[in-house]
Amino acid sequence: MSDVTLPTGANAPLTGDRAEVSIGWASTDVVDVSAVLLTDAHKVRTDEDLVFFNNPVGGDGAVRTTAGPSGTTHVAVELAKLPAEITKVVVVVSADADRPGATLGQVPGLGALTTSGDARITYPAGAFEGGETVAVLVELYRRGDAWKVRAVGQGYASGLAGLATDFGISVEDEPEPEPTPAPAAPVHAMVKEPAAAPAPAAPAPISMAKEPLGRVDLAKGGRATISMDKGDRSITVTASLVWDGGNDARRKSGADLDLYALYVPRSKLGALNKGDSDGVIYYRDLGSMNSAPYIKLDGDSRVPGRETVRITRPDQQGYVLICAYSAVENGFGSFKSYGAHAEVTDGQGSTVNVPLFNNKRAVFWVAIALVDFTDPEGVSIQHVEKYSKLMQERRPMLYPDGTFEMGAGPAEFKTVRAPRER
Repeated sequence: MSDVTLPTGANAPLTGDRAEVSIGWASTDVVDVSAVLLTDAHKVRTDEDLVFFNNPVGGDGAVRTTAGPSGTTHVAVELAKLPAEITKVVVVVSADADRPGATLGQVPGLGALTTSGDARITYPAGAFEGGETVAVLVELYRRGDAWKVRAVGQGYASGLAGLATDFGISVEDEPEPEPTPAPAAPVHAMVKEPAAAPAPAAPAPISMAKEPLGRVDLAKGGRATISMDKGDRSITVTASLVWDGGNDARRKSGADLDLYALYVPRSKLGALNKGDSDGVIYYRDLGSMNSAPYIKLDGDSRVPGRETVRITRPDQQGYVLICAYSAVENGFGSFKSYGAHAEVTDGQGSTVNVPLFNNKRAVFWVAIALVDFTDPEGVSIQHVEKYSKLMQERRPMLYPDGTFEMGAGPAEFKTVRAPRER
């Protein structure tokens, strides 16, 4: 039996035809566990692909959820029996919907244990600090003829509605209760007055709230805006660097990419001044969600997977530039050949995918997406895709007016060093 512990974004192979994901937590809190069956389009086929306590069997019997002792729930997946069009099984946890104000941050010790064949794969999810009520903990995904498990740890502050929008699940709104009729007025005279004409019904209020975007794939140079009340402190924007390594040889050798989030806070916005220094969150400085800069990196994945920064206090943010770094040990393949792309989501049903289009080789840096919190409508995400010069180790610089320059920052050479949290 091999034991593996995954950091957020990392993955491990599943060695059997069956996998069981056991979700555990160290309290008597109610946590609901569900599984979502997804196609290559990252969507469910029908609402029956949501497997939970009211629909405990899905995927033609290949996926089952069962409640264990208090503090555990199990998701059993017969991998070999899954329908061919299902390429991913996402395991989701949600806070007690019957307890107002309940969040996953109040549930200690939340984590997942995946067993398959002789493998025991643990993911200690850590604390959710952004008011998340729902989170994707792990996902089982098809890679060729094999299956793997990935530690995800992606939270949603909007609850199941936001997650459902991302995955194409229909969510029915509960009907409004019937209004209680007003009591009849007392009669003060025997003479019956003529009935007054009924007052015209008041027009239904027009909702100014914008619908979530769902999932949007940006074109080259494209931009998408997520509508947002930046004064809402419950909002957490997550930005991820995602890569699969591109091929089996690279996946075996590691294919280590690094997410760098360059930032300029709202307090430092202004005219271009190349003497001004930007801030940077990366594997040596993980940042903080609870104090400035209100940006935190989940951790460093040294194998293909996902690295994620969580951004809180949108009212304090200016610009965030999502960049990727590839150490020289990776060789000279392009970032695109590693399957690299960026994803930005508000956890409330809007996810923007930012792909790469250029196969430029022998470069160590790419700026992928500019996240602009100065947009009056909310937060905009722009595809930028700019590369460093050949063999240049100096990182980009982000300036107070939202422009950036490749190769203008300090040089980076990756070493093994303990990360620093603020």
